[in-house]
Amino acid sequence: MVSGFVMGKIPTFMACFLRFVIAFAALTLMTRGREKIHIGKSDYKYLLLMGILGYFLSVDLQFLGTRYAGSGMASLLNSLNPIVITILSAFLLKEKMTFGKILGMFLSVTGVYLILGGGSTVSKVGIMLSLMSVAGWSFMSVMTRKALQKYDSLQITRYGIMIAMFCNFPVCMCELHENASAVTFDFPCVIGLLYMGIFCTGVSYILWNKSLMLLEAGTCSAFYPVQPLVSTVLGILFLHEKTTVSFVVGASFIVVGILSGILIKRNPSLPLVFRKAFFQ
Repeated sequence: MVSGFVMGKIPTFMACFLRFVIAFAALTLMTRGREKIHIGKSDYKYLLLMGILGYFLSVDLQFLGTRYAGSGMASLLNSLNPIVITILSAFLLKEKMTFGKILGMFLSVTGVYLILGGGSTVSKVGIMLSLMSVAGWSFMSVMTRKALQKYDSLQITRYGIMIAMFCNFPVCMCELHENASAVTFDFPCVIGLLYMGIFCTGVSYILWNKSLMLLEAGTCSAFYPVQPLVSTVLGILFLHEKTTVSFVVGASFIVVGILSGILIKRNPSLPLVFRKAFFQ
């Protein structure tokens, strides 16, 4: 919601660059006084994977996908992250593909679709960009989970954001050279950028990396569908959007999907109950 508003004021890559600048500045203040961690040479490639593929390419592609496909369709496609991450973690990290995870993914994605709807107009370019973003972020999350969990999540996130910031700078300058007249800085735009940089980038990335250190990648990804749910709730609270039946049903699907992925994993007898309920 905020990103769509900001990109209406400034170009896409400039918005990406500025959010990383703000996030890097905030995390630098947060890490002030901490002893700097030493990154092993064998882990450099994972840090670069996080910064370049995850934070730079995937986030930029997500912004472009939102611009071309619209925020609703982009959020719907972004909700595919749990499926891609769970499949990749099963192959690359040997995490178990449990009945609860499969059921949770199906229910959550169904809930997102019910909330957002299919949309009357579809941009093939926007869909392709969003799918590429999902693939890049999912691969990054799975590959960096074990490699970087021995480090401090705050400082690791700061390094990754720093790499993405430097990668975004030349792209931002080229875009600004071509679209200098498209820049409209005002107070709401600045507030939106601060929110995107501090909370949507800095804080959320720290929490995501910390979650990957503590939980399986597939379990972390189960909470992705909460994003469009929260966006819709905020729209109801602050933009006075109307609550629809599809929203209530979709929200219920998402909540049940997340809980099934967690509860069924902890209680092996639950899958048998579901099988008896549906197939007998």
